[in-house]
Amino acid sequence: LAQASAVSAHPPKLASARPPPRSVAPAAMPESRKTSLRSAAYEKKVGKVSSGSKKDKKPFTVGPVVLALFLFVVVGSAILQIISSAQRGLV
Repeated sequence: LAQASAVSAHPPKLASARPPPRSVAPAAMPESRKTSLRSAAYEKKVGKVSSGSKKDKKPFTVGPVVLALFLFVVVGSAILQIISSAQRGLV
């Protein structure tokens, strides 16, 4: 019993030999001229709304042929349902 408690007991933590990590900022590389120009152009664009291809998109519209086909199917099926129920004597 005493042996089991000695095994399960955690040994005291010793101070580690390595020092804690330092929060040192990495050495900053100088920006190239191309990078700084692109960065400036990006900063100018931020917040602006683009007026481009979104105006050119047409909303989805249904052509007259598709509309006629849809109406033919819906009205035709309704008429056939009325005729079949009349033949069965439900109306």
